[in-house]
Amino acid sequence: MVLAEDSLLLREGLVRLLDEAGAEVVAAVGDGAALVTAVKEHRPEVAVVDVRMPPTFTDEGLRAALEIRREWPDTAILVLSQYVEESYASDLLAAGGGVGYLLKDRVSRLAELSDALERVVGGGTVLDPEVVSALLTHRRRRDPVESLTPREREVLGLMAEGRTNTAIGRDLVITQGAVEKHISSIFTKLGLAPSGDDHRRVMAVLAWLRA
Repeated sequence: MVLAEDSLLLREGLVRLLDEAGAEVVAAVGDGAALVTAVKEHRPEVAVVDVRMPPTFTDEGLRAALEIRREWPDTAILVLSQYVEESYASDLLAAGGGVGYLLKDRVSRLAELSDALERVVGGGTVLDPEVVSALLTHRRRRDPVESLTPREREVLGLMAEGRTNTAIGRDLVITQGAVEKHISSIFTKLGLAPSGDDHRRVMAVLAWLRA
């Protein structure tokens, strides 16, 4: 495997820990660009990478990891992070199987580290329990369509088909007033306040299509 970690002390500690876990570290580097170069040279089974590295300490590690998956899709990725960062984890999961996201606190547990490495190399997905919890919370927070009732979903689906309120009421066998009440509730739950710029009906349909 190759390892990317900007802290020299932590990098050396991880090399020893990975060695104890039965892995052969063929390169240990300190930034994303060097990681990509090392993967190109060694073609490892797995790349272990920190999210935040020089020069900006934002998402260099993640961007390097995603580049590796594009160029060498057989290389598994195990991301290590000090914090739970939902957007980074989501981007990583979108890259397919053979990926993992662990918090650094958990890496000190040798058995868990060994298991994570075996699973990602085998094409599986490994997520820290705290990451899973954050992703679920983030999804509920960013996907208000999930809060709609079954009837409101039916109404929104018919809106997406371009039906008028009258046609919706006829199809669902409900009154015009009931249709208007459901649509008002949909707008409220989707956070679509009255606006002179956005057509709320169109915006609601777009939210439904994205979901």
